[in-house]
Order: sequence, then structure tokens, then C-alpha cells
Amino acid sequence: MIELRTPSEIAELRTAGQFVARVLEATRDAADVGVNILDLDRLAHDMIRAEGAESCYIDYHPSFGASPFGKVICISVNDAVLHGLPHDYVLQDGDLLSLDFAASVNGWVSDSALSIVVGTPRDEDLRLIATTERALEAGIAQAVVGNKIGDISAAIGDIAHAAKLKVNTDFGGHGVGRVMHGDPHIPNDGRAHRGLPLRAGLVFAIEPWFMLGTDKIYTDADGWTLRSRDGSRGAHSEHTIAVTEDGPIVLSAREH
Repeated sequence: MIELRTPSEIAELRTAGQFVARVLEATRDAADVGVNILDLDRLAHDMIRAEGAESCYIDYHPSFGASPFGKVICISVNDAVLHGLPHDYVLQDGDLLSLDFAASVNGWVSDSALSIVVGTPRDEDLRLIATTERALEAGIAQAVVGNKIGDISAAIGDIAHAAKLKVNTDFGGHGVGRVMHGDPHIPNDGRAHRGLPLRAGLVFAIEPWFMLGTDKIYTDADGWTLRSRDGSRGAHSEHTIAVTEDGPIVLSAREH
């Protein structure tokens, strides 16, 4: 079911978005060569407890997950492109790291993601990250009253195709509110002027994620982590946004 949020509810969602932004900034800043990614999960968990927030992930068990997730942040490294389950892994020089975090604050959910390179970067990794960020900006720019979901999808896909990247549409943007994943689904490619008309009060996450060499993925033996079929690296950018009469509001905007 798609719900329209009131201005006061959007303000509550912004509070959740600001918390999610702080956790992503803290885990991003803590990520470095020699850091175990389990320590990043512990940092996020500590911040959830201190805030009195609730994890959206720890008990999450959708049809595509083998079991409840059991951790509080998705951490995907290199060819792990989505839903990375934190495990005993020490970050190496040059790793491409994606952090995806959602939490509920006072019953309202926000969801956001970013990608960085730890240590010495590869140029192609930096370009890939920049492409996801440009695609996110392009998608957000289309989230205006009078447009349609397809306008967001087409804007994201145009950026990917211009960079000669293939696009997987199995996973993409989604409604956000009282729960982490709701309607509408927002594919990362599509046709402009098609789909659900955008109205003031819609709140959803836009999340372009691309891989360098393929659009095919498979599920790791852990039952959660999605990896590129050809071993190429992936990057992921995401924000929770609200559609308003005055234009889109990025509820999970980060200060840095």
C-alpha cells in the first residue's frame, strides 16, 4: 500500500534520516586498512543503542534471505554488491566498500547507502562510485510533483548507460515509512513518463547500484550477500527522499 505523509510525519522521517546519516558518516570514517568489518557493525549497533533507535536489519527475514540477517548494517566489499552480511574480514588496501544502513527512530524509518575506497584507490572504482552518485542526483531531481516513477528510473538508467554500464533491475528503490521496504518499487532503469504519478507526501528511497562488468548477480553461501556474476566490483548510493510541492527533500542528507 502506498501512503502519503503529512508535513509533520515528514519531519519525523527527517529525524530518522539524520540519525541514519550520522551512523553512515561514523562507519565511513572508521573504515580503514586493517579494520575488521565486524567492528563497523558493532559501531553502528552501539549508536543504535545510544539513540534508543531500532535496527531494521537484525531480525529482517524476507523471502530472498536465508535466515534473519543478524547484523545491523550491510557491508559489501569489492564483488559483494548488495546485502553484504558482516563477517570476520579485515579491510585491505584498495577495497571498494559499500555501507547500507536503515533504522527506525520513534517508529519512522530511513534508509541510505554510500561507497568508498579504503586506502589506495583504483581509478575505475572512483569512476564507478561517482557514477552511482550522479545517478542518485539525477533520480532525485526527477522526484517532483507531476512526474512519474518512470522519470526517476529513466534518469538513473541514462547515467548508467552513458557510462557504458549494464543495469540490474531486480533490486532498486522502494517506499519507506513505518517499514523499511514498501511500495512503490523504483527500478534503476526504465521509461520516462510511465508508472505511478508522483504526489506530494510520497516518501521513498532511491538507490542506484552498478557493477563494472555485468548486470548478473548470485547469492553467496552466507544466504544474503549478493555478488557480481563475473567477479567485478560494485558501488551503491542511496538516500531517502520526500516529494513535496516545493521539490524533493533529501531526508538522509549527510553533513560531510
